[in-house]
Amino acid sequence: MSWRIGSAAAVVLLAGIAVWWFWPSGPERPTPAGAEQSVTRFLSGEEAAEDYPRITGPEPLRFPRDHGAHPEYRHEWWYLTGQLETVQGRHFGYQITFFRFNLDPRAPERDSAWGTNQAWMAHLGVTDTEAERFRHRERFARGGAIGLAGAEVDPFRVWLEDWVLEGASGEDIMPLHLRVEDDELMLDLRLEALKPLVLQGDAGYSRKGPEPGNASRYYSYTRLATEGELVIDGQRHAVQGLSWMDREWGSSVLSEGQVGWDWFSLQLDDQTEIMYYTLRRDDGSVDPRSKGLFVAADGSTRLLEHEAVELEALRHWESPLGDARYPVAWRMRIPSLGLELDMEAVLDDQELRTGFRYWEGAVTVRGEREGRGTRGRGYAELTGYEAGPQ
Repeated sequence: MSWRIGSAAAVVLLAGIAVWWFWPSGPERPTPAGAEQSVTRFLSGEEAAEDYPRITGPEPLRFPRDHGAHPEYRHEWWYLTGQLETVQGRHFGYQITFFRFNLDPRAPERDSAWGTNQAWMAHLGVTDTEAERFRHRERFARGGAIGLAGAEVDPFRVWLEDWVLEGASGEDIMPLHLRVEDDELMLDLRLEALKPLVLQGDAGYSRKGPEPGNASRYYSYTRLATEGELVIDGQRHAVQGLSWMDREWGSSVLSEGQVGWDWFSLQLDDQTEIMYYTLRRDDGSVDPRSKGLFVAADGSTRLLEHEAVELEALRHWESPLGDARYPVAWRMRIPSLGLELDMEAVLDDQELRTGFRYWEGAVTVRGEREGRGTRGRGYAELTGYEAGPQ
């Protein structure tokens, strides 16, 4: 959901701190919210979201407009994950997410080109399975007139400095071109949709909590043919594979008592895909608003309600920081589809240890559907497992 429910949504705390740090002193300087609040408290705070527009029910999505930014809302993200291989079969996983945050809807207009209530952040993660190494990067920038970061519709483009995702004009933005470079990491990829976009939840209305407005607009491209180049440790690799793209925006995500989520995007070799997330509660239970989507080979979809999916953690891994224990192997059963899948991280340590910590990594998938073997790959995102505020 990248934040996805939004994985990204919670990192608004860090974006707020970053912009606060560089904002000129005086009455316009916002308060660093992260100084007093944990991520989950921030996301579940009705008071903090009260001045933003809220998403309270289904509405038709309009393209190409909705491929671009929605600056009036509190947060949104453009999120890509993918599985890449060289001709020799060497596997890499990657994640790139562009986040936009509205830090204060009441911010006064300012004459300075540096004045803005929009902050941007990007996360990059690359998993080198053969080398058993996970690398990640984080960037911040202001939005606004200075052009350091932003999103455009005609043609489609979202960027943070020289990290860029761009596409075509009009309703169909495919093919996409992604280019990011940082120190010893570089990705230069072309992505083409093999299926049309799908609407998550109720026609793109993804409700996360019982309160009106604890919801987002959410759509996905679940199967993107991908090819290009990856540079790591000075070595250049021609790669190809599959990617997944999520788009989500809103002003509030978590309700009181919801402490985190486990999110999965799975691409199976029978040309089907599954998105599913569980919302975890502070009493150890799973919130009944957990849900997902099954995408058939022909692109048709089926909503997966919470009671339709059984998810069991089979193995855990403890962060080297010692305050988080993540599941890294799972069994998923969807009886209505005759599906039973075992999922396992390609590396246990795919934890992003940036300002905001979470686990996001590539997984392998194998199992059965209606008695026949099936395999695939996917991504998992795990939040809220760390102890205490970050």
